[in-house]
Amino acid sequence: MLHNPIFRWGVGLSGAVVVAAVSYFFLTGTVQLVAYGIAAFDGVMTPLVLKRAAAE
Repeated sequence: MLHNPIFRWGVGLSGAVVVAAVSYFFLTGTVQLVAYGIAAFDGVMTPLVLKRAAAE
């Protein structure tokens, strides 16, 4: 399953959406902005890490 790029990006983006939704509904101020940054980082880095894991 990790060889499929749609699966890898789906996992990464779904995690990012969850973090962004929690940030939007429950956080305010600087903490909210930091959570958005974490969501963006998660959305990009998770598929790349999963790609490396699939190569192993």
